[in-house]
Amino acid sequence: MNYKQTLDYLYGKLPMFTRVGAVAFKKDLHNTIAMCEKLGNPQHKFKTIHVGGTNGKGSTSHMLAAILQQAGYKTGLYTSPHLKDFRERIRINGEMITENFVTDFVAQQRDIMEEINPSFFEVTVAMAFSYFAKEQVDIAIIEVGLGGRLDSTNIITPELSVITNISLDHTNILGTTLPEIAKEKAGIIKPGIPVVIGEQQEETKSVFIQKATETNSRITFADQELHITNLIKKEKYLNADVLSGNTPLYQHLELDLNGSYQRKNILTVIQSVQILKEKGYQIDEEALYAALKDVKGLTGLQGRWQTLGENPLIICDTGHNIGGITEVVQNINDTPHDQLHIVIGMVKDKDISGVLKLLPKDAHYYFCQPELERALPAAELAQEAKQYGLIGDVFPTVQFAFHAAKDNADSNDMVFVGGSTFVVAEVL
Repeated sequence: MNYKQTLDYLYGKLPMFTRVGAVAFKKDLHNTIAMCEKLGNPQHKFKTIHVGGTNGKGSTSHMLAAILQQAGYKTGLYTSPHLKDFRERIRINGEMITENFVTDFVAQQRDIMEEINPSFFEVTVAMAFSYFAKEQVDIAIIEVGLGGRLDSTNIITPELSVITNISLDHTNILGTTLPEIAKEKAGIIKPGIPVVIGEQQEETKSVFIQKATETNSRITFADQELHITNLIKKEKYLNADVLSGNTPLYQHLELDLNGSYQRKNILTVIQSVQILKEKGYQIDEEALYAALKDVKGLTGLQGRWQTLGENPLIICDTGHNIGGITEVVQNINDTPHDQLHIVIGMVKDKDISGVLKLLPKDAHYYFCQPELERALPAAELAQEAKQYGLIGDVFPTVQFAFHAAKDNADSNDMVFVGGSTFVVAEVL
């Protein structure tokens, strides 16, 4: 099979969470373990950092990868889902996995795939581990797909575990309360391995402390160790100083990931870097400053408060749960504009009402649905949105909605695209 045929096989043959939802989520690690054993357990042949959490794990993973890459380490990066190209999921020093490796891997592993019927995600995790081992990376940043305890990535023994925060998401799988979700996320904490928690939250703090005590893991809450001052958005950068107590650690940092919610992620990243340096990693100030100023260039990250156009200003963001949308709305409020146009679509298994009640009522809405089975029909989304005073028009596709918003917007207006990672992907 060529590359396109290979992807068609993966998408068509394997249960895929992004397409069908919870039925594709495997309740144990059996398939991943079986595949990796057949491959010679590649996950044990390189060092890793494991990153989980509800919101911010993607940005945090990319920032850590950029810093280690800039510091001279050959750095793997595994993330999901992809936005435009499957190969975005697996990178080394920002370069996507080769098409040839993807096709060869699937051809060579097809028999075992037919035998054990793994999910799409289980195959891509095994593929990433194989690629990183073959290419002999110094270290790889591995982003959790969903949850933690039962996630396919959770067969690694990392140098460091990182959990950004806990918010309500995937409640049909992970639990309906913050402590229940935290317990699943805490499953990536390994015996004797330090863990950084991004946010100390009253409802989840004890869950993480208990797990770290059981595993004899040093636990650090980043926002209790560090804080930010002088946070301002200047041109295309978010500027900030990071302090430990009253002592400046890094002054005049410039972040090209300039959504204001990165204030939380940067503390998680800096605290993680502090621990990596204690473990002997050579990360100098120059590398850290340069990396944070060019995360998108170094790692290819997209979809985080990303500017797609000016006059009118067009922004997209993949935030899609209550925690993510809260931050998105804050960013919208902080961005000067006249009329606001919001292109929005969602998937069925999210907290639809919880998100809609947070959105601004003084915007014109363009309701649409991404092209996947999990998509909530645009007409249903518009009907539910009306209950919260959100008024607009229904469009059959994301592209129709996006073009209508652009056509209706004046030069001083703002067009925001979001509600789902898949809506953003189709616009990109």
